[in-house]
Amino acid sequence: MSVHSWARSTVQDALHDADVQGHEPIVALRALLSEVVLRSRALRDSQELAHELQFLADNLDDDRDYAFMRP
Repeated sequence: MSVHSWARSTVQDALHDADVQGHEPIVALRALLSEVVLRSRALRDSQELAHELQFLADNLDDDRDYAFMRP
């Protein structure tokens, strides 16, 4: 299993557990994201982490064409 498959499965399981406990998915995802960022800060340079998060935020739109893509 790839690390990405593992992460996808782990988040799916966590969302199921959150639902069972009565937590809304968006609230659970925000909490998970906050915890991932907090733990990542302990292992990585904060500027590097900020750049990665900004890149992910900038590339949320699946329908957008990006300068680095070729037609």
